[in-house]
Amino acid sequence: MEEGEYESVLCVKPEVHVYRIPPRATNRGYRAAEWQLDQPSWSGRLRITAKGQVAYIKLEDRNSGELFAQAPVDQFPGTAVESVTDSSRYFVIRIEDGNVR
Repeated sequence: MEEGEYESVLCVKPEVHVYRIPPRATNRGYRAAEWQLDQPSWSGRLRITAKGQVAYIKLEDRNSGELFAQAPVDQFPGTAVESVTDSSRYFVIRIEDGNVR
């Protein structure tokens, strides 16, 4: 990523929910019905941005804009975003700690 590249905002969703999901027991995929949908672990805003060839799914506090988590997406379909098998409304995103090298 070059220094001169700027970040573009592609999409903003003002309210999203994050759930702690159980590990997959089999290769059948994730099922939203197995999550506790009435008890989100976190709620806030989602912004999808792009910088260069990488998109970022950012979960932010809806008031302060403080970053809760982010998932870089360098290709789709890929491991960063997976759809669930029983709903078109829910997705599993793989977040990364930006401090880990």
